[in-house]
Amino acid sequence: MGDTVNQISEVEFGGELPSFEPDTSIENMKRFGKFVGWESPRFTDHEGARKEGLPGAIVPGVLSQGFLGAMIHRWAPSADITAIDTIFRAPVLVDHTHTITGVVTDIDEDELTVEIDITVSNEAGETRVFGTATARLPA
Repeated sequence: MGDTVNQISEVEFGGELPSFEPDTSIENMKRFGKFVGWESPRFTDHEGARKEGLPGAIVPGVLSQGFLGAMIHRWAPSADITAIDTIFRAPVLVDHTHTITGVVTDIDEDELTVEIDITVSNEAGETRVFGTATARLPA
C-alpha cells in the first residue's frame, strides 16, 4: 500500500496510513478558537487552563477528530468518511508534539468501505485518543 490510495482495490488489510504531526501550537488553537467562537482559556492559554484544573491548554476534541479525518484524507483523498468514533483517554495538550496514526482493520469490497483504527499519541508514546473510522472509497 503506497502513501495514497485512490480506490478500494489498492487498500491492504493491516496497512498503515502515513502518520503525521498536527499543528497543536497555541497560535493555531487561537486561530481555531476565533474561527469557531471558542476562545476559552482552556484552549488558548496555558495559565487560564490551569486555573480550570487542567494541566495546560488542551486541543478541542472536535479538532482532534478533525486531525484524524485529515490523516484519512491525506491517505485516500477521494474517500468519504462515513463515521469516526473516538474515545478520549486523556487531554491532547497544546504546544506538545502528537502523532496521528491509523491502520486498516477491515475491508468490505462489496460495500466499498474500509475500517481504520485511529490513534492520537503524544511524544511519550501515550495514547490520548483512539477509535475507529469508516471510509468509503471508489471501486
